[in-house]
Amino acid sequence: MCEKYLVSACLAGENCRYDGKDCRYEAIVELVRQGKAIPVCPEQLGGLPTPRCPSEIVRTKDGTVRVINREGRDCTREFLAGAQKTLELAKAHGVRKAILKSKSPSCGCGQVYDGTFSGKLTKGYGITAKLLMENQIEVCTENDVNLDD
Repeated sequence: MCEKYLVSACLAGENCRYDGKDCRYEAIVELVRQGKAIPVCPEQLGGLPTPRCPSEIVRTKDGTVRVINREGRDCTREFLAGAQKTLELAKAHGVRKAILKSKSPSCGCGQVYDGTFSGKLTKGYGITAKLLMENQIEVCTENDVNLDD
């Protein structure tokens, strides 16, 4: 494997999740150790602190996508900025594949929380995942990648 991955920093063991913890995934930690993956946290790149109030994607009545935190603050601007910076890093390093944290409002791929803060999932993509895919970068989550080959 000579291809480089972009990976969610929380999966690489960095304490950057909204709650200040990680979601360490050993196979991804090993990719980073071997220099085969670049860890990124789009939310931190967008200027959000760690820890931070949890956020979810909300669709407004007119179909607009917003990212709102549990306190009702609109964090869309920070999520978009982080997604853009993540895309720039991917392009700068020639990355064509990303392994991102499932269900995240930044990184979720296929399913994200529904915006009610009730733990319910809905079909959809995180802000960063969607932008990467729109730029021909293959995106998957830790749940559907096979790194054993």
